[in-house]
Amino acid sequence: MSPVIRILSGGALLLGLLARPAAAETVNLMSFPVLFQERYTKAVIAPFEKANPGIKVSYFGLPSSAQMLGTLRAQKAAPQIDVVIMDLAVSKAGTDEGLLAKLDEAEIPNMKDLVPEARRPELAGVGVTFDNLVLLTNTDLVKERPDSWYALRDKAYAGRVAIPAMPDIVGLALTVILDKAEGGQDPLKTVDKGIAALGTIAPNVQTWDPRPEVYAPIVSGQAAIGAGWNARAQLNHDISGGKLAAVLPKEGSVFQANTINLTANSPNAAAAKKFIDYALSAEAQKAFTEAMFYVPSNAKARAAVSPEAIDRTALKHADRMIPLDWIAMAGRRDAILEQWRRRVIPLSR
Repeated sequence: MSPVIRILSGGALLLGLLARPAAAETVNLMSFPVLFQERYTKAVIAPFEKANPGIKVSYFGLPSSAQMLGTLRAQKAAPQIDVVIMDLAVSKAGTDEGLLAKLDEAEIPNMKDLVPEARRPELAGVGVTFDNLVLLTNTDLVKERPDSWYALRDKAYAGRVAIPAMPDIVGLALTVILDKAEGGQDPLKTVDKGIAALGTIAPNVQTWDPRPEVYAPIVSGQAAIGAGWNARAQLNHDISGGKLAAVLPKEGSVFQANTINLTANSPNAAAAKKFIDYALSAEAQKAFTEAMFYVPSNAKARAAVSPEAIDRTALKHADRMIPLDWIAMAGRRDAILEQWRRRVIPLSR
């Protein structure tokens, strides 16, 4: 081959290499599966990937934040997950164990628009969504919609109540709500009144471990009434053609936050931070609220969400929300769980 031909061949090879698309960076995101995964992918991940064609987000779904924390612990020496969305209280444990990296507003500018309760100095991450506990009913079996948590002890529903027991946070949230309803003053000191109230509900309980989640047995009619989170209840209402209804009872409820976190020593930290910033933007949070009815943590998003979607969140009923410090409550969790085991679950049918 002549020198000229060699030069041309080399040039053609270089042009070919330059023409190839650069390999996409991959951000590995771990969070809740099924409906959350489906809606979050469509509302947040897909628009992010479209705007950032050099970054791909791979979603790994796990049923609980406790399992996510276990995965982070197992991968501590060689992290494979870059971003995790999990319950606030569990993210505190991840922060304390050095599994999560502290987010910096200089690198994630949308943090400046978050509501104050989304930012806790004890946490590495920040709040990305808020949700609240609601009373769930099967609309075929419960014709007159109840307005009180005490409907759970109505003898008309004997053997037809489904409640996720502690250590699920539904059980903990319901304990705090009932304690307040019974005149309790400080759940960080005692929830004895809430435990006693749960004892009057327990004889009606069909299952403390509804599967795959509490919504399915109520939609199917296996159970008539129960307790769960508003966002998933609203979505199950739509999917089931209205067979499931969500009620915010007059005694009130509690907000619970999910946090978005960067894993310590993330292998794709730069791309992960870019995704976290987008996930906290007004655009992404508005889209996800309108897709799944979580309360956004971005103040600008709250002002932009459609009135129809806002009406299906607890934002208009903030006066009914019982203040609860989930981080402080984490220190009481084991003691309250022991009371459930001794004074609540044994009273069920």
